[in-house]
Amino acid sequence: MDLSALTAISPVDGRYRRQVEGLAPYFSEYGLIHYRVRIEIEYFIALCNWPVPQLSGVEPTQFPVLRALYENFTEADALRIKDIEKTTNHDVKAVEYFIKERLKGSAVEPYLEFVHFGLTSQDINNTAIPLSLSDALNTEITPLYRDVFVRLQQLAEQWKDIPMLAKTHGQPASPTRLGKELLVFVERIEKQLQLLTAIPTAAKFGGATGNFNAHAVAYPNEDWKKFGDQFVESLGMVRSQFTTQIEHYDMLAATLDAYKRLNTILIDLDRDIWTYVSMNYFKQKLKEGEVGSSAMPHKVNPIDFENSEGNLGIANALFEHLSGKLPISRLQRDLTDSTVLRSLGVPFSHSVIALKSLIKGLNKLELNPAAIHADLDDNWAVVAEGIQTILRREGYPKPYEALKALTRTNQKITADTIREFIDELTISDAVKAELRAITPFSYTGL
Repeated sequence: MDLSALTAISPVDGRYRRQVEGLAPYFSEYGLIHYRVRIEIEYFIALCNWPVPQLSGVEPTQFPVLRALYENFTEADALRIKDIEKTTNHDVKAVEYFIKERLKGSAVEPYLEFVHFGLTSQDINNTAIPLSLSDALNTEITPLYRDVFVRLQQLAEQWKDIPMLAKTHGQPASPTRLGKELLVFVERIEKQLQLLTAIPTAAKFGGATGNFNAHAVAYPNEDWKKFGDQFVESLGMVRSQFTTQIEHYDMLAATLDAYKRLNTILIDLDRDIWTYVSMNYFKQKLKEGEVGSSAMPHKVNPIDFENSEGNLGIANALFEHLSGKLPISRLQRDLTDSTVLRSLGVPFSHSVIALKSLIKGLNKLELNPAAIHADLDDNWAVVAEGIQTILRREGYPKPYEALKALTRTNQKITADTIREFIDELTISDAVKAELRAITPFSYTGL
């Protein structure tokens, strides 16, 4: 079978391809090759600007020509690199040979041995991958989390005055407001997004075992640590100072864990909204032609929240594996990081699918005030907390026990039941009036 959206094994590249296509320039093999070419070119330019004495003949007017190799990079270029790799059997070496091939006959041809000078492949990978991830997060991924955050803010404001029965342990509890319950998620998401900004994008750049061995032996009087720091900073990252052949990935693991926490919060939201839909607190806007069930014509299922929850779960399983595995490597190098990093885009793809489904679901919600009102009116027992608390204030003997005896009978607790209980209390008329003002609709706190 030829590869297509129908024959792809992964739903990320199959069923959901349209939803995550924007991630392809960052997480596909084409994207990785593209970013490798970018790093190699920028490194060569950095050597010229340092300057390395032997590169003094490279004129700055050549830099746009060099940058054009990655700025105008095409799929045909990536395929050429893959073709070279068939001979080299090494993906980064193939990138080096591609650059040299393309620059043959140019003004920089005499200096081509300074392409990949003194580097190991991980100097390229461990700058290309975090840079591509950073770009993907900034342009495609984090904005979707912010979209969810903003939509929840809007709904919280819209429904801020809607009283609602709370459920603790699945049982009726002190009433709340619908808007406030959404603000719980607004605050949680906001704090995690703030934490994300504190995690630096770290990169390894220091030669075969992290010590600039080749650089130092060729140019012992140069400050290669300063060069490395400046080069990595020019890419918008920070250089890890003490590494093996590879980045230790601690900051990447922290980033993955942060997105896992965000996703966990959204799973909590998905399940809460799903439950409110099942309680008929929300209806869902109908779309002409959609079918909820192949057998039951009446059904309108909360599929967007279910899709979101499922994809967030897959994403988190992969985030957990990546954040737990990547910081571990045998001695100065093993290849386990290389193979798992090729799947770095997969959990983010499932996250994007989930976020788009969640936003779609939130936009389809329609409040059902009648169901919310009926649930409150059917649970007058929840005002017992407020009544017994005022009675405590007044020094009334054993108020908790009195309300417990009232509300734990088999008798249905109604507005009349509560009113009759208040009327029989030996307290002032003013306090009785205060107690009568407590209803499931007004007893919603701050």
